[in-house]
Amino acid sequence: MSALNRIRLGNTKPFVFFTLIMILKTYLAWVSIFDGIPPWGPLLKELPFIWILFCLIEWFSSKRKMGIYLTVNLIVTAVFFAAIMYHKYYGVIVTYHALQQVNQVTAVSNSVFSLLAPYYLLIFVDIVIIGFWLLRKKRAEKLKAYFNMKRLRTGALAAVFGISIALCIFNVWPNRASMNEIKQAEQMGILNYETYAIFSSKQEELVDKKQITQAKIDQLKGVSQPAEPKYFGAAKGKNLIIIQLESFQNFLINLKIDGQEVTPVMNSLVKDNQYFKHFYQMVGQGNTSDAEFVVNSSFYIPYNEAATQNYPDKELPSLPKMMKSEGYDTATFHTNVVEFWNRGELYNALGFNRYYDQKFFGQEDTVFFGPSDEVLYKKTAEELDKMQQAGKPFYSQVISMTAHHPFTMPHDKDRITLPERFQDNMVGDYIRSQNYADYALGQFIDDLKQRGIWDNSVVVIYGDHLGLPMYSLDKHGLELMHEIYGRDYGYIDMINIPLIISAPGVAEPTVHENVGGQVDILPTVANLMGISLKDHIHFGEDIFNQSYNLIPQRYYLPSGSFLNDKALFMPGVWYEDGTQYPFAEGGVSQALTTENEYNRALELLRMSDSYVKQLPDRVKETK
Repeated sequence: MSALNRIRLGNTKPFVFFTLIMILKTYLAWVSIFDGIPPWGPLLKELPFIWILFCLIEWFSSKRKMGIYLTVNLIVTAVFFAAIMYHKYYGVIVTYHALQQVNQVTAVSNSVFSLLAPYYLLIFVDIVIIGFWLLRKKRAEKLKAYFNMKRLRTGALAAVFGISIALCIFNVWPNRASMNEIKQAEQMGILNYETYAIFSSKQEELVDKKQITQAKIDQLKGVSQPAEPKYFGAAKGKNLIIIQLESFQNFLINLKIDGQEVTPVMNSLVKDNQYFKHFYQMVGQGNTSDAEFVVNSSFYIPYNEAATQNYPDKELPSLPKMMKSEGYDTATFHTNVVEFWNRGELYNALGFNRYYDQKFFGQEDTVFFGPSDEVLYKKTAEELDKMQQAGKPFYSQVISMTAHHPFTMPHDKDRITLPERFQDNMVGDYIRSQNYADYALGQFIDDLKQRGIWDNSVVVIYGDHLGLPMYSLDKHGLELMHEIYGRDYGYIDMINIPLIISAPGVAEPTVHENVGGQVDILPTVANLMGISLKDHIHFGEDIFNQSYNLIPQRYYLPSGSFLNDKALFMPGVWYEDGTQYPFAEGGVSQALTTENEYNRALELLRMSDSYVKQLPDRVKETK
């Protein structure tokens, strides 16, 4: 081989070396995120983007080439790793919007690390090895000499660059309108999708606020308001207590593990009150704080961020403001710090008179980020007693927290002994923590009854969001869920949370079959309390008085997903290649959802976004 050929071959070494590394990382990311990947798919989708970056390095860096290659390697690796981990928890592909919430990730580091499968770390192996080499001076010099060679031939680079640009455009352009973000990322490639998300920044045309009327919303939802709704004003003047249970899914109701009741308190509440078993979460990136927003506003969460980041500067119509107009005192209770997910601003926007956070509850008996549920409920009951003695009815929202992901609650709080197959795994830890949460809730209810508060209150209890994402469970976890359900664990099961309404003397205990979501709590409560919503735009419905519901979903499910009274629908690229998941067995072949519902669900989301964005800005108090 001539000296010239050796030089030319040597000049390609960094390009080829890092290409091979990136191919391995690409396949690791795709196998971790997508199902049934085509053999050449990752190469055709990701490699062109990577080659564009490498061509730019070869063109513009004559010195420090090694450092630039390593930097690009680290950045691309970080993108792949973030995509893997984010999908593991949320089931969606991370975009730059999530970077705004990096400070929240540090607060839930236990949750993040619990999802980390050891093989994910293989994506960093080359970085560790090269870093080790660089620590040794002689080897570092050799490595620098290896990378800092002359540029590749301009003609070859131009050809590779041009072909790569063409392939990237071919991957992105036809797939821009895909509704399902997972499908879109798979068709574009993860790196192309991330870049597209930065430059496209989904800007929908706002619906004119004058066109957003309750009649139009009801028409899109497919409901009509009854002239004389059942139970209107049946609980007028009573206190309102809304209890939001951390990560509580509906399958826990009446669940027994080897004969042991997991949630005896909730089971008793279901038996004696109004229980809606087809009730569903409607949260996004903000999880618990999103649930607080949806329940108190009856609006949908924003497209790609937590409501606490998008909407706290708006004058939000809300349940606290409605109750205050009826002469109620209002307060919310949470044992975490109020700065987490910007809750302080959310509470001000919603109009709560005051909030109680970790400064009030202290550091007694801490679990995860704050005091345990027992401390939360004990001190909250004392405050509610003071509010009752003040002579005004009150509305209070109570946010539990001990049963938080990853559910590794201290064993000294165990109140159930699980069989070996449930030991030391996420499903077992989840059941342990929810059993404790149920116990603490029972203590709270007993305390409220002793203080004479329970019988003078409407109490609403629901789960804030899922606890066991399908994509977070390993093989054993999925087997345990199959044992619990008697079938495979599915999307409907994952987002199904319970709703229980205790309104003493209002109605006989009932198990309701109709479908509802968190957006429906405000209008349902307003009906019980005898509050008219005539001049209050809301996107939920009073589920005591409706049999049909259309519930758009966001974030945890692809855009375009929705629930009706028969099934969950999830789109593919379009409606036509979507999938319906029926509530009842044996209904898969039937047309349980329609394209008309799909279009109406998307329009409801657009109207909610438009309405909230056009609300007046909130005038903040100066300190």
